[in-house]
Amino acid sequence: MSYAKEQGEGGRTWLEEEIQEDLKWCMTVKKVLHSGNSDFQSMELIESGPFGKVLLLDGKVQSAEADEFVYHETLVHPAMLLHPNPKTVFVCGGGEGATVREVLRHKSVERVVMVDIDKVVCDFCNEHLEANKAAFADPRLELINDDARAQLEKWEGKFDVIIGDLADPVYGGPCYQLYTQDFYEAVVRPKLTPDGIFVTQSGPAGVLSCTEVFTPIHNTLAQVFPKVIAYAQHVPSYVDTWGWNMALQNASLSLPSSPAQIDELIASRIDSELQFLDGETLGAIMTLNKVVRKALRDEKHVYTVDQPRFIHGDGIKALV
Repeated sequence: MSYAKEQGEGGRTWLEEEIQEDLKWCMTVKKVLHSGNSDFQSMELIESGPFGKVLLLDGKVQSAEADEFVYHETLVHPAMLLHPNPKTVFVCGGGEGATVREVLRHKSVERVVMVDIDKVVCDFCNEHLEANKAAFADPRLELINDDARAQLEKWEGKFDVIIGDLADPVYGGPCYQLYTQDFYEAVVRPKLTPDGIFVTQSGPAGVLSCTEVFTPIHNTLAQVFPKVIAYAQHVPSYVDTWGWNMALQNASLSLPSSPAQIDELIASRIDSELQFLDGETLGAIMTLNKVVRKALRDEKHVYTVDQPRFIHGDGIKALV
């Protein structure tokens, strides 16, 4: 990630994010609101031209004010709706607070435990991202700044839904170990209730990018769980289709068959209307294109600490 200034009076400032070694994209920057490092990752908050406030971690766009609801509704609500009665939820990561915001919209939820290793990011987002302030203040939320694996491993009791809203797996980043078979097998699955569901963000899922981490994460989960559902949706500020994988303890769980029935389910579970997700949209995000379906079928890689996969980029731990 870098900034570039146009020459001449009134020249605009552009933020450039490197997607691949030979591919960048950029957006105009009205103001850099914050730039610095925590103990775990670099952090930038900018006021952009097209997307409003944009949060970047380790040089990667994590969330943009204009379209973050697309990512967060798509991450949270399929699993929450698929579970028959989700009361307890554990969130790995999610420092900006938007994931717990969406979880707490469900009337059945009694307790949410969110564990993000980076207190600096959590505190900063609570202070500067207005849309999530109510979530941080909700009495049902317990926020812990620690290693998510360590907390989940020692937690007494189980959860109906576990959500992985983790930073992208980049070399030297803080959490690529939480995409591994060992984590899913030794920690996540034993902490789920009999109808429990685990869902994780899984990186780019476009026709050219899906084999970076999306298909390996899916194949890794398939070694551990009886049923894994892959789905994807374009997120404008990510400049790609994005992927998620949902793993079920109980393979017989299913959503209603018609969009109208899903809409009724949403209305019964959630007080306010969702911005992005409805019955028709939920069906659409689970209909993957031919290229991605083939990549999922052909994937053989299993994600381990010794044999990880990374998207392009480096965390600050790789740069010291």
